[in-house]
Amino acid sequence: MTTERSVRGAATRLRAVPGVRAVASYRREWLVKDLVAGVVLTTLLVPQGMAYAELAGLPSITGLYTTILCLLGYAVCGPSRILVLGPDSSLGPMIAATVLPLVASGGDPDRAVALASVLALMTAAIMILASVAKLGFIADLISKPTMIGYMNGLALTILIGQLPKLLGFSVDADSLIEECAAVARKIAEGAVVPAAAAVGIGGIVLILVLQRLLPKVPAVLVMVVLAIAAAAVFDLGGRGVGLVGVLPEGFPPFTVPEVRLADLAPLFAGAVGIALVSLTDTISNASAFAARTGEEVRGNAEMAGIGAANLAASFFQGFPVSTSGSRTAVAERAGARTQLTGVTGAALIVLMLLLVPGLFRNLPQPALAAVVITASLSLADVPGTVRLWRQRRTEFLLCAAAFVGVALLGVLPGIAIAVALSVLNVFRRAWWPYNTVLGRVPGLEGFHDVRSYPRAGRLPGLVIYRFDAPLFFANAGAFRDEVRRLASADPRPSWIVVAAEPMTDVDTTAADVLQELDEQLNADGVHLVFAELKDPVRRKIQRYELDRTIDPRHFFPTLESAVAAFRTRTGAEWTAPPDGPGEHAPGGRP
Repeated sequence: MTTERSVRGAATRLRAVPGVRAVASYRREWLVKDLVAGVVLTTLLVPQGMAYAELAGLPSITGLYTTILCLLGYAVCGPSRILVLGPDSSLGPMIAATVLPLVASGGDPDRAVALASVLALMTAAIMILASVAKLGFIADLISKPTMIGYMNGLALTILIGQLPKLLGFSVDADSLIEECAAVARKIAEGAVVPAAAAVGIGGIVLILVLQRLLPKVPAVLVMVVLAIAAAAVFDLGGRGVGLVGVLPEGFPPFTVPEVRLADLAPLFAGAVGIALVSLTDTISNASAFAARTGEEVRGNAEMAGIGAANLAASFFQGFPVSTSGSRTAVAERAGARTQLTGVTGAALIVLMLLLVPGLFRNLPQPALAAVVITASLSLADVPGTVRLWRQRRTEFLLCAAAFVGVALLGVLPGIAIAVALSVLNVFRRAWWPYNTVLGRVPGLEGFHDVRSYPRAGRLPGLVIYRFDAPLFFANAGAFRDEVRRLASADPRPSWIVVAAEPMTDVDTTAADVLQELDEQLNADGVHLVFAELKDPVRRKIQRYELDRTIDPRHFFPTLESAVAAFRTRTGAEWTAPPDGPGEHAPGGRP
């Protein structure tokens, strides 16, 4: 009986694996579409995988190894039916920024690969642990404005970093500014290789034109084929143009990466940033494509899928991966129905390495640079930046700060700045929330902001004040100061009614401030009154024993009942303000 239960339990756990569920529910009519989509996808996977490996400072073959294993890993453990993972242009600079300083100038490529593999292993561990802890919400740590700024900075960093390869020379620089200066100096010195520049610039133009005019044509593949043909016809190798050369033959070997103990701390710091960017990218891409197919996005399951993909790549000389919106779009347009599309792509790359490893030996390096540069252009969001400038200057400043952080300090500090700015912006909004006085507007139900309705009616002796945030240690002082200002108006109000519906919390520091404030107001003949306070917050106030200071009769379920009680007590009638937009209007913040 115990054995039978164990077998049933094992079968249940096995069916919970996304890949097993996909096989069990697979439909025969999907097969041809998945296989065809896999062939189409491979035409993009190979050149991009090689290009993004070099962007990460690694041998181009590692991009193909990574592509194979991450596709297989995600096919088994990933929840999305068609999401495509692989080497990514946004992660490449982060990998390079983490690995290359540890390798040092002129370092061993094998050591760089080992470091990148450990980086993938750490990223996998972070993702899987975060999935178990259900931390999918961490993707929300980067707001859209800061993410736009980060990606704009990343696009510029990638563009400048690829210019030397595009133009046929190399530079040695540690920062973006130094790299810009070095590139300009090399160009002025005449170091540009004309044939390399022609291939690279021509490749960029061709990709952009085809993507614009013939979006269904695989632009990258067309450019790569033409570049290989040009290398053979015009002997580009003999004209100073670097070529990829023959790739190692066969399936990537299983390797347990080894690194020094001193390398673990910087690798872990890089892995945290990579995991955060990868998760944010994956959730956004998964949400976009799920909306088209009616699937449900499961953030924690996606983290497990990305973790499995990185884990698989880490043991086969791979590096960290993320989802790709462009490759997923290609798979979707080609008719992909399941992850069999990705498995097909992985199998075709393996066949290429086994049977024709010299297929890309004449591929010019400037062509790979063209692939990377066109990908970097898609990262930049200039219209989104302009929209932030027009619609909300504070968020534009966040975007600009993230951009400057990436451009001047580097990719890894840039992601730290992006996260810090996002968190600080949330704190800023809670620290200085919007606050205003309310009045009655003829013909409209309820009570309304006197800034929007300057001639809203008031009751003499009564101020209705709204503070749009939870009341906690950081903003309790601002609340106190504003209420004091309202209480010192001439003529002095006898009631200040706090429209407390936006107050979702009151912490102990704020409770002490309220007690002190109420005692001071009472001494001046002013009463602090609360309306529409949520029940959980009211229970906290009772637990803090504030109702010993604030009269329990000064808590009302609605603003209407508070106003009615004041009018019954005083007989006050509604009047228009005598001098414009309100002598009691506080200085709220947007």
